[in-house]
Amino acid sequence: MSRLFLYLPLALFALLAAWFAVGLRHDPSRIPSVLIDKPLPEFSLPAIEGHDNALSSENIVGEVALVNVFASWCVPCAIEHPQLMKIAAEEDLLITGINWKERPGDGAAWLRRLGDPYNYIGDDADGRVAIDFGVTGAPETFVVGHDGRIRYKQVGPITEQIWTEDIKPVVDQLRKEAEK
Repeated sequence: MSRLFLYLPLALFALLAAWFAVGLRHDPSRIPSVLIDKPLPEFSLPAIEGHDNALSSENIVGEVALVNVFASWCVPCAIEHPQLMKIAAEEDLLITGINWKERPGDGAAWLRRLGDPYNYIGDDADGRVAIDFGVTGAPETFVVGHDGRIRYKQVGPITEQIWTEDIKPVVDQLRKEAEK
């Protein structure tokens, strides 16, 4: 009986190791948002420094739109940025930005350097609006239908493949629904 107690910590360790190994196989970017098919949170953010177009939920409702959460300190945001510029140039699509937890002026300087794909940009310095969206990190992008409901959430950078295979089909479908 005493030998059984000697093996108990080893058995518990093996069980925990197996539990963590299974958890590591799950892709966190595939965790669905609880906001899918829910109304866009109501918010109003001031424009970032040097920009006139502030961002509020009123700017988005009635349009098919992307809401992109970004920051100049975010390396994946820099990776995603050329794709957002391409989308802005090629698509007739409302693209809005939430500049998340940024020091004053940093987001504006970053956009001057890399280009500005956004129709409206809000400064979410304290992160309150991002909390309402359920943001866990940047970049995150939400597709909003003309009815003001969130229809898709992308965790991580938008690549060409993600745009063409995942997001653009959702946008195209929402545009068709809006035309009805």
